[in-house]
Amino acid sequence: MSNWYEDKKGFAEHLVYLDSKAKELQKMLDHEKSMIIRGAAGRKTPLGGRVRQGDMLYFVETGGDLMVTHRAIVTEVVESEKMTVDQSHAFVEKYSDKLMLASHQKKRWAGKKFLCVISVGELEAIEQFKYNRLSNMDDWIITNSIDEIK
Repeated sequence: MSNWYEDKKGFAEHLVYLDSKAKELQKMLDHEKSMIIRGAAGRKTPLGGRVRQGDMLYFVETGGDLMVTHRAIVTEVVESEKMTVDQSHAFVEKYSDKLMLASHQKKRWAGKKFLCVISVGELEAIEQFKYNRLSNMDDWIITNSIDEIK
């Protein structure tokens, strides 16, 4: 974990990619989906404790024009310990009614050694802005202020 985040008082702001093919943002707007997921096949959790209740998430859709259109507040974070393939599938299934994953997403996440599910609330449209991606290919960017990546 970075020193910046360990020492951070208050809340961080995150830019999070949502799967446009799976209509994740629309499902959230329609109140069908209230949770997002990230996973890792390596030796540690995908977000490593760097997302906390009260943090602000800003959303951009994959494959689009990099326009950030909505934000929400993190209401709960559940990070798994290292899991077997069967445990990983069970973890995804446990939260399936809140994740509302498309079949290609289930295939992507179920089976990972580490998973993190993040509950979101207070989803709202914002004044749109374009994400200044530069060369960053991550699908989750943690910032002190979202203004840093505008």
